[in-house]
Amino acid sequence: MPPHKRKLQDKYFKQAKRDGYLARSAYKLIELNERRRLIRKKDRVLDLGCAPGSWLQVAAKIVGPKGLVVGIDLSRVDHEIDENVHTMVGDFTKTDAATMLGEEGELFDVVISDMAPKTTGHGDDFMSCRLCEQILDALPNLLRPGGRFVMKVYEGGDFPPLVKRTKSMFKDARPLKPEACRDVSRETYIVGNGYKPVAEPEEKPIVGAGPSPKAPSGWGG
Repeated sequence: MPPHKRKLQDKYFKQAKRDGYLARSAYKLIELNERRRLIRKKDRVLDLGCAPGSWLQVAAKIVGPKGLVVGIDLSRVDHEIDENVHTMVGDFTKTDAATMLGEEGELFDVVISDMAPKTTGHGDDFMSCRLCEQILDALPNLLRPGGRFVMKVYEGGDFPPLVKRTKSMFKDARPLKPEACRDVSRETYIVGNGYKPVAEPEEKPIVGAGPSPKAPSGWGG
């Protein structure tokens, strides 16, 4: 690794310690937000794959006390952040959307994700794109029309189709690589503004069907 790049990485690691962030990845979201204005005051933000919590910290500062940040991860976030941050342990692909939305059931203004599959050195890009496809599949039940979005992905053969699909779902979508990303890493981020949900056909009521089951209370319960 070139000395200048190593020095840059050391800079972010040390700066995270000074600024009180749980990981250097905080500066990736800070830069992405400065470039694309993803998160705004009073926003409702969902962080998929939120551990160890550095993106939760950044989002909480931006939305302020009148905003809300919800995070979900397979690992528990042990660090206490702000009162407007709620976390849960779970797999977002197996967690009902109502649980993540909370008691009010209001869709999020922003969905963010710094998730990555466990790296093995073989097929990491494929697994990363597959994970991102699952995130896109979940958006209709989580993100409001016109909402904003960012997710991490490893570049590879499935990267162009993933970008194309994301572009079809947002008014503006593009890949961006923050300066804080490691030079040797294939990681980059796909950012979307202006979510365009596809209208789903109305379901015909089933004659004789009883009342719908009550939605789980989620983090707001």
